[in-house]
Amino acid sequence: MKFIYNTGVYLMGMTIRLAGLFNPKAKLWASGRKGLLHRMAETIDPTADIAWFHASSLGEFEQGRPVIEELRKRCPDLKILVTFFSPSGYEIRKNYQGADYIFYLPNDTPRNVKKFMQIVHPKIAVFIKYEFWVNYLMALKKNGSKVYIISSIFRPDQSFFKWYGGIFRKALRCFNHIFVQNEQSKELLKSISINNVSVTGDTRFDRVFQIAAQSKDLPEIARFAKDKDVFIAGSTWPPDEQLLIRLINDYTDIKFIIAPHEIEQERIDRLIEETPRKCLKYTCLNADSDLQNADILFIDTIGILSSVYKYGKYGYIGGGFGVGIHNILEAATFGLPLAFGPKYKKFKEAVELVENGGATAITSYEELSSWLTSLKTNPVLYDSSSAVCYNYVRDNKGATAEIINEICR
Repeated sequence: MKFIYNTGVYLMGMTIRLAGLFNPKAKLWASGRKGLLHRMAETIDPTADIAWFHASSLGEFEQGRPVIEELRKRCPDLKILVTFFSPSGYEIRKNYQGADYIFYLPNDTPRNVKKFMQIVHPKIAVFIKYEFWVNYLMALKKNGSKVYIISSIFRPDQSFFKWYGGIFRKALRCFNHIFVQNEQSKELLKSISINNVSVTGDTRFDRVFQIAAQSKDLPEIARFAKDKDVFIAGSTWPPDEQLLIRLINDYTDIKFIIAPHEIEQERIDRLIEETPRKCLKYTCLNADSDLQNADILFIDTIGILSSVYKYGKYGYIGGGFGVGIHNILEAATFGLPLAFGPKYKKFKEAVELVENGGATAITSYEELSSWLTSLKTNPVLYDSSSAVCYNYVRDNKGATAEIINEICR
């Protein structure tokens, strides 16, 4: 089974490199790993005690960020190494000031892992949510590192719980402690005799609460939103945008802020052509921009969406007609009632917000329009939905403190 796993890892690396001939993201993945171990060896202090945090992508990094920053406060002598699997995490956070070293993760081959451990020899390793690299985990255990996974969530259809998942179950046993989001995950792990598990919830609640408390003031957005109800749609994809364009054209008394998940200018220009209402792009704003008389604002840059939400009254989160919805908590923490597409059931927070009336899942334009009309015409319903979202974040924060207490213990 180990041979099959290693073969799969090699094939994955080859496939991504070939895809890099045509795909910009795959090209970044491959180019970022050229000479990677050599660069790490030149940069990382061989005498340092290192706490290594690994995140697949940007979302997982933000999930782990409160733990990184709290550990830095508690243990200032530790050097922090952050690695990413995906370019969408590394390229955006490669200059993050909370870490001493930031790199891509070398591919999980036995040769790479051996060299990585010789360079880094981490005292502590923390994986965030879903990353289970077998060779790394086994090497960490052999090295005597303390190994954790945080904000993890397990489902019965995962390979750990299948007859063929022996090697992955062995990898799970390399963790000193596993911090999970819910009781179901704990029970599933118990069914395969893994008991070093705590239900601590999701550190994203701590992160979005922190983001809300430290949110940036955006004067242009404030001018755009002044005295108007604003509908904010974040991380949208084409299927979402087909519905949103109809909504924009039908609800002319509401202003809209649209933040596409991919911000290619050609795509945004096509969306602008589909509405007769006055549209602006965030990166084109200047002192002369007529923001108060504009109807639609497209966010064509990254890094500000979490602060944009505080200017909204209604929220829509994209991705629910594709692989799954994006981060809903950044909007929920500001008390925006939320809507999203039907593919949300893998996301605990989305399921719970739907059950409690803070969010609605829609499958058609008619359902989206009906949801918005209900909130517009029924202030009691709006206030109730808003309060559910606002309180949900505050009631569920606190995972970071529990995790840090265990790690530092």
